[in-house]
Order: sequence, then C-alpha cells, then structure tokens
Amino acid sequence: MKYEDQSLQALKLGQQTNYLSQYDATLLQGVPRKLNRQDLGIIEHQPFSIGCDLWTAYEISWLNMNGVPQVAIADIFVDFRSENLIESKSFKLYLNSFNQTKFSSFREVERVIQQDLQHCANGNVVVKLHPLSNYTSQPIVAFSGDCIDDQEIIIDDYNFDANLLIDCTENIWVEETLTSHLLKSNCLITQQPDWGSVQIHYVGQKINREKLLRYIVSFRQHNEFHEQCVERIFCDLMRFASPEKLTVYARYTRRGGLDINPYRSNFELSPTENTRLARQ
Repeated sequence: MKYEDQSLQALKLGQQTNYLSQYDATLLQGVPRKLNRQDLGIIEHQPFSIGCDLWTAYEISWLNMNGVPQVAIADIFVDFRSENLIESKSFKLYLNSFNQTKFSSFREVERVIQQDLQHCANGNVVVKLHPLSNYTSQPIVAFSGDCIDDQEIIIDDYNFDANLLIDCTENIWVEETLTSHLLKSNCLITQQPDWGSVQIHYVGQKINREKLLRYIVSFRQHNEFHEQCVERIFCDLMRFASPEKLTVYARYTRRGGLDINPYRSNFELSPTENTRLARQ
C-alpha cells in the first residue's frame, strides 16, 4: 500500500513514549484520512454520505479544585468528513495527561476534550461526558440481524483478498442485515490485534453468505486502522455487490481503555446512542 503526500513514517506513531500526568493537548496525533482513501480511490467522493467514528473512553480521570480525583466515561463522535482520524495510542496518552490536572467542573473537562479533538481531527467532534451512575443499568445488547458465523466451511488462507467477493450476489432482491463476530485485523502501527463485530445492512441483490464470511475472515492478518477497515468493507461491497443501500457498522473491543466503533452508510443516520456488545 503506497501513499503519496504523507507517509505514516512521517507521523510520530509507534514510538516509545512517556506517560504524562499533566494536561497536554499536543499529545494528540491525527492521521489523514486521505492516506487510506487514496488507496481506495475515494479521496474526492466517498460512496458513503453518513457516518462517524464512535469512541467510548472508559479511563478518564482528573482532579477537582480541592484535589479530589474524579472519574467519568465519554462517548465521542468524530465526523467521517473530518480531515483526520484520531490515532488511538495518542488519544490514550492525551487522556492520561488529565490525571493530575485540576479542572473547575465536569463540563469544563468535556469542553476541553471536545475542543482538542476537533482541532486534532480538523472537523466536527461531539463529546458527551457521563458520570458512572449513568451506566449502572446499561444493558449489554446484540447486533440485530442474521449471524453468518456458524457455517460448515473450511478456511486455510488468512491473507486479505477482496476478490473473495467476486460473483457474490444472487438474482434475488432483498433487504437484510447480516452480522459476524469474526472480524479481526491488526493495528497498522503496532500490529497488535484488533477484535471486532460487524453489522451489514443492505438493500440489493442477495449476498452469498459463505463468500461474505470468507472475505471478513481474510482481514485476520491485515494491518489497517479500525476506521479504514470499515471503509474498505463498504467500498468492496459496493464494488462487488452493488447494493442500492448499504450500512457497515463495526464495534471493536477496547484497548487502553478505548473502543472504536466506525459507522458508514449511504442511507441511514449514525447511531445517537452508544450501546455495548458482549465483548465490550
């Protein structure tokens, strides 16, 4: 995979870092979305018109003006049209920098995080900071739709291959939602495993479930950011299945107190509620 204007090697990612405990907005690192979109051929025009990267931040703590530690959980919505995605390790380091910093109020922390993320992403970001009491009765939910994972098939190749979707449609027009919990990829910088579940809602010719499962499993050793994987799935399905309507939504397990849940669609509004799957 080749990038023209700016390579990942030019970004200060994947290097040994110190954990700072005093607020420092410069720790945040954005990654230009155009790097991956260039490879997909969608820099100017994306096939999805709706979407966000929905983050959950479980490890947020700071000091009130009396020096007493405070804790919270945040939902963060980063617009897919922002210039940059937020690199997750830098986000973790940034949030850790709040640990020994005094803030005057709960809302000040929320405002500062939103302001800094908008600057890093160079786009619209919404931050909703919640007290832990909001989560006392939050249920664990499941993706709606038919799970395609329990198929009697043999797989012996785990290299990414979009061509597994060739001739993946049948001459039957349907609207259906398909899910899989077998999505796994690796971080583009650290090669650490990223585990996720994916939901695909579409209107169009019926997609062959075996071919779709083989395609999803082929991400197993693929190195790419969460957001980029979802955009690649969306583009590959549009290319090979040509649905009239399509939504791809993935929810990944947390790492470093953060989970990332990218959502892309050409017909459905982004989620307004951040609900958790079993592995989250």
